[in-house]
Amino acid sequence: MVEVTVERLGLDSASSSYVVILREKEGRRVLPIWIGQPEAESIVMQMNDVKRERPLTHDLCKALIVGLGGVLRRVTITRVQKSTYFAELQLDGPGGVVQIDARPSDSIAIALRLGAPIFADELLLARVDIDEELATPPTQLLLAPPQGDMSAEQLKAYLANLQPEDFGKFSP
Repeated sequence: MVEVTVERLGLDSASSSYVVILREKEGRRVLPIWIGQPEAESIVMQMNDVKRERPLTHDLCKALIVGLGGVLRRVTITRVQKSTYFAELQLDGPGGVVQIDARPSDSIAIALRLGAPIFADELLLARVDIDEELATPPTQLLLAPPQGDMSAEQLKAYLANLQPEDFGKFSP
């Protein structure tokens, strides 16, 4: 397993799907995972410390884990089958360690909220050539949306304006 971080998030205009790009922590390989809009919004909101009046589902998951005395030790992106990625949450609680099957998008959103590391199976990572303008600085594109509170409409507009070129060169 290789530790990864959330590099970028954007919209794939070819499929009208959102893509989260995970990059190995100590390297250049990446793992693109196509995800749904609610999960993309939840990830971007957490990355940019945007707070909502009421808790979102991933905030609820965090509250449940912490409230029941658990700790999220890690998230692991384990495999892909027929273009579907699989992940596991490793929780440590009063009853011991528990592995929970989950979607990668939900797992990433929860890991970001709890400050847990994210790992990916070595075989899932791909080497990509990054354009020079995207390589310096590597994470600024998505980690710097408009500052302050964003409405749902502003967040949708921000995500919709991202281009496939924002992710570097790779093929799914």
